[in-house]
Amino acid sequence: MQHTLNVQGMTCGHCEAAVTGAIKGVDPHAVVSIDRSSGRVDVQSESPRHALAAAIADEGYTVEKAAGGCGGHCSCG
Repeated sequence: MQHTLNVQGMTCGHCEAAVTGAIKGVDPHAVVSIDRSSGRVDVQSESPRHALAAAIADEGYTVEKAAGGCGGHCSCG
């Protein structure tokens, strides 16, 4: 599954590494692409979005809720 997360608080390469490490802690096979300037984190992973977002939040970053879609009635938000 392809997930796009909006992550606030990434200011440097160390932040990117921390976010990537958090995602890889949930799914070691995840493919992660980060655009720090926009806060966009694209993840190709079979893990649910909420698990990835929780791991990133545990590192101290804010993950914005998914916009649109199901309105929070499934695992995408």
